Amino acid sequence: MASVLERASRVALDLLFPPQCSVCGRGGSLLCDGCAAALPVAAGHRCERCWRPAASAVCGDCRAEPPAFASVRAAFVMDGEARRLVHEFKYQGLSALGAPMAALLAARLALPASDVDVVAPVPLHRGRQRSRGYNQAAILAKHLAAAVALPCEPRAARRVRATAPLAKSQGRDERRRIVAGAFAGVPARVDGRRILLVDDVVTTGATLDACARALLEAGAAEVRCVAWARAD
Repeated sequence: MASVLERASRVALDLLFPPQCSVCGRGGSLLCDGCAAALPVAAGHRCERCWRPAASAVCGDCRAEPPAFASVRAAFVMDGEARRLVHEFKYQGLSALGAPMAALLAARLALPASDVDVVAPVPLHRGRQRSRGYNQAAILAKHLAAAVALPCEPRAARRVRATAPLAKSQGRDERRRIVAGAFAGVPARVDGRRILLVDDVVTTGATLDACARALLEAGAAEVRCVAWARAD
């Protein structure tokens, strides 16, 4: 019954307020095919572990200090309209963008669905989620899990300590120090399972590393990560 009411509500809202592309303003959808095709793809030679541009298969940082996660994959570069979509999704209350963004993630990335048991989001601290109204990573994870036919576990990890917002100007070591110990995995939800950890943006990988480490300490068998965009 709830899903029927939700669908009816969406139809009614679309009739009253027809969706428009968040990039070009064209009517019909929140992200039109033309604008989706023009987004900056994260292509070229990249580290197989952290997905940053690299000349070798594994970058020097990942060789020197291997992260807790097995891999990261991001569909786009955090630039231009990909950045704009994140901003509207994350800060402007346009949570409905999570569905088309997740669909693009599933289409652009060769997700390791056969090597994963469950999809989980990077959690927000309860204070920040309360002020924002939602966790954008949880919305992406929910739609991505549906797209690849995997279960979603929104409470696989908890944010146990609030941290200051990370700035791009902060280096890898500084960001790792800030988020160290900020997460805790929930053993009953992750023990023995292979996790696909979802976030909206990856910059240095410090947040994903800290969350993956907590999930592994709680008993997860492996953690792979995906994100909408990577800040190169």
